[in-house]
Amino acid sequence: MAGAGLVLSGNPLSAIEPIVRKGQARMKLSVAAYSFRRHFRWMKGKAQNPTGRAIDMRQFIDLCADYGCEGTELTSYFFQGDADDAYYLGLKHYAFLRGIEISGTAVGNNFALPMGRARDEQVAAVKAWIDKAAVLGAPHVRVFAGGAKGLDEAHARKLCISALEECCEYAGTKGVFLGLENHGGIVARAEGMLEIIAAVKSPWFGVNLDTGNFHTEDPYADLAKIAPYAVNVQVKVEMRAAGQKEKVPADMGRVAKILRDAGYQGYVALEYEANGDPFKEVPLQLDALRRAIGG
Repeated sequence: MAGAGLVLSGNPLSAIEPIVRKGQARMKLSVAAYSFRRHFRWMKGKAQNPTGRAIDMRQFIDLCADYGCEGTELTSYFFQGDADDAYYLGLKHYAFLRGIEISGTAVGNNFALPMGRARDEQVAAVKAWIDKAAVLGAPHVRVFAGGAKGLDEAHARKLCISALEECCEYAGTKGVFLGLENHGGIVARAEGMLEIIAAVKSPWFGVNLDTGNFHTEDPYADLAKIAPYAVNVQVKVEMRAAGQKEKVPADMGRVAKILRDAGYQGYVALEYEANGDPFKEVPLQLDALRRAIGG
């Protein structure tokens, strides 16, 4: 993503503009570990009782390789609880020998907090995961904005922007991109997301575009608004627009066109959140996604 052909318009201290990439759109497949969330032996540092078949992170890497993916997205929640750098280096070594790249990792955080200890802890936690991403060789970390929870939304966005800038400054020293996900809260709508995008001053910042997280009147149109800033993409198999009681199958072809129109070059990670058995459904959905992005 950060090699030749990628240009962030303006100088490095300007807020980001749509990413200009040379050549045609190119997309590679990955799977988000969250797709198998009920089956991991670990959840946020604690042992859990998996549902049905149990897996660890190495076995998840095996799944991604066996599914013919180029990448594997290692969600932070499912790492071994007592993990140290040797553990992460071991995963990096294992993935390389399986011929698969670690496309990124993902954390859960809230930057829409007032100044104080709780906010400082959130910033510190993200920086710690930037360190882990660097050890893993992951080029991207997904982050959240958070919910205002009693704060004025405009003020919450300013707090989020300053936290993002601080973390991006640190991420740049490690060669890691931070991708802000459109994940409800103060970025539930494209307008709120774009306000933050337009303000954050860092060449190491972009969007983690999640296709299933806009529940607006026209989710596809809103995805198209933020797609030009994407540094990583997570695809859900279902979507729900405003006024719809139930989720409906995502139009993979339409999603792929949005990404091609934006000139996106990078990973597209399937994040399966539907109710089916991921061991059966993920390979089927990957085939559908592979056909869509190949078209």
